[in-house]
Amino acid sequence: MGDGESGMSEATLGLRTYLVGGAVRDGLLGRPVHERDYIVVGATADEMLARGFQQVGKDFPVFLHPQTKDEYALARTERKTAPGYHGFQVHADPGVTLEQDLLRRDLTINALARDADGSIVDPYGGLADLQARVLRHVSPAFAEDPVRILRLARFAARFCDLGFTIAQETMDLMRSMVARGEVDALVPERVWQEMSRALGEARPSPFFEVLRACGALERLMPELDRLWGVPQPERWHPEIDTGVHVMLVVDMAARLTPDLETRFAALCHDLGKGTTPAEILPSHHGHEERGLGLIDDVCERFRIPVRCRELARITSALHGLVHKIDELRAGTVLDLMERADAFRRPGRFERMLIACEADFRGRAGYAERDYPQAETLRRLFAAVAEIDVGAVARSAPEPRLIPQRIREARIAVIKKARAPSE
Repeated sequence: MGDGESGMSEATLGLRTYLVGGAVRDGLLGRPVHERDYIVVGATADEMLARGFQQVGKDFPVFLHPQTKDEYALARTERKTAPGYHGFQVHADPGVTLEQDLLRRDLTINALARDADGSIVDPYGGLADLQARVLRHVSPAFAEDPVRILRLARFAARFCDLGFTIAQETMDLMRSMVARGEVDALVPERVWQEMSRALGEARPSPFFEVLRACGALERLMPELDRLWGVPQPERWHPEIDTGVHVMLVVDMAARLTPDLETRFAALCHDLGKGTTPAEILPSHHGHEERGLGLIDDVCERFRIPVRCRELARITSALHGLVHKIDELRAGTVLDLMERADAFRRPGRFERMLIACEADFRGRAGYAERDYPQAETLRRLFAAVAEIDVGAVARSAPEPRLIPQRIREARIAVIKKARAPSE
């Protein structure tokens, strides 16, 4: 066999290589192929090194092609030895077959290979599931790696526009994994890696909905999971359910911007509603501030980057005020800008406004509505930002009055900028 779609080269001449995984799947779905991974059957590590391949990592027999830098992995099997993501023993030797290697894959649609002639090798029904738009585990070994729950949820988000569903037996298997505590052994960084990749999809919500359906969301992110079933005032939220609302918001954020920080802020903006006292429901007075500690908990748990945490915090704290910008006094508008650190971090301030727009439009029937509040704040901020702060400071009769003079100047500009609409 040759090396599939990479074309023959001296480095692979005589090797039995197969294009595998996502490149085969996405090619069959008519989607762009960004990375090509290959399996090599019947070779040894010494032979790969002698051909000029560069070995990467110590745990897995994976090599980089000397010219294309595509990944070539020796056919291997894996055996579960301990709980969690790292508890595997890898076995690779020339006797491992392609079918044995594909059997260790997570989903049937990822257990496809293409040989040098372009023929598809499909030992586990991946083509039928691809055509039927079904996400199905290849074998019971799926249950040995809890990361596969996250990956499947991410594929559900990636392919939701194609109508993919999860096989019932696969959902049942994931629920049993959660019940056995496998999810509790997940490495925090890996959870964030998969979550951030899911947030990068055109519609991230299926990722969280799948995790919720199998019980994993309650274990990983109870702050988000508890939002389903929490009512909101129908006057402002026709969808009523807070969990449904947050999924609409995160999808709207994905529609408005590719920025990860903004999408994460949209995901976390209403976490405080999950701790609203039952006696005041469906009102959620004070949820903005209550959400701050919950955001901190989530970010510490999964070691989420500081920039994501900061934007999520100011969005949670200030989105209610942003929505009511036309009702606020000039001094309160300035307080909002200062609390958001807008004068030092104007880019982050802009991302917060986009997250607030996603919150407003992420409601049943609101998706195509305008959000003039953001434009109002942009206009007022631009006006205030033009103030020559140095000149104002120099005009103060004594240094202790400088902050007061700057504040007075900024409030005056806000009042003037609002005057035409008042």
